[in-house]
Amino acid sequence: MNKQHRLAYQAIKVVSQGNHGAITKLLALIGVSRQAYYKGLKRPETPWQRQNKQLKTRTQYWFDFHHQGIGAGILLTNLEQDDMISFPVTFKQVRRVMRELNIRSQVRPKKHNRVKQAEQHLLDNVLNQKFDVSAPNKVWLADSTELTYGVNGEHKIRLSGVLDLYGRRLLSYHLSQTETTVAEIEVFQRAFTAVGNVHPLVHTDRGSAYTSKAFNSFINQFEVTRSMSRPGTPYDNAPMERWWNEFKLRWIERHPMAKTEHELIELVESGIKYFNHDNRTAQRNGLTPDEYWNEAI
Repeated sequence: MNKQHRLAYQAIKVVSQGNHGAITKLLALIGVSRQAYYKGLKRPETPWQRQNKQLKTRTQYWFDFHHQGIGAGILLTNLEQDDMISFPVTFKQVRRVMRELNIRSQVRPKKHNRVKQAEQHLLDNVLNQKFDVSAPNKVWLADSTELTYGVNGEHKIRLSGVLDLYGRRLLSYHLSQTETTVAEIEVFQRAFTAVGNVHPLVHTDRGSAYTSKAFNSFINQFEVTRSMSRPGTPYDNAPMERWWNEFKLRWIERHPMAKTEHELIELVESGIKYFNHDNRTAQRNGLTPDEYWNEAI
């Protein structure tokens, strides 16, 4: 029995309840005998059908769990780690199930029209876009981004963060009215307090907060190596930029706008917890940033 017949039989069963003579008319309409209809209804579910039903259920679960902001790749990663899926799942199967469930990622598509920046060789660009690291606390990235809140989004606030390049784990964050030296010192103080005695390469852009005397006096006490993006080259800090982008698209924009600063703080805190504790990717072998990071140390 093919898929169309199975769906038709289920539809006839539902529609005909309480409607005398409906079964005969509907079966005549699709050209199926009453004997074939009842035989089809009583036919036991095949192993493939059971697996497919379970795959659909768990695909919908993970899609909703991630606030409908992930595609087939991340769905596959979550399904591979799902204890309720006891059979192999392929990328092709996930794409098929997504089509049948009529679900797709609502995240804004990537833009590929970036103009390549002219090569510049500055001594302080130590990182030099080497984004593959072998262990935690080798490279830390830092930046801040703007968030809005209020009835009409009339209020603005800066979210600063320190990101460990290994596993893309956000080590610390801080909310402030503007990007200031004090705010960036605070977010790094929180990172070092959380992690302990480490001496990473610290990469930032050339914002005034990071070039100030106070910030550099503070950061140098931890015996770190400093690195800065080249002028007009945001790609030098691409992993941090991407983290902010996904945080806004997959979390902030998928929740109602915070009306108060307190609501925004709660939204930010829960979002960071989500990305550190729940966000699995194939790039981390199916692990979350916390799992990947803790496994290494």
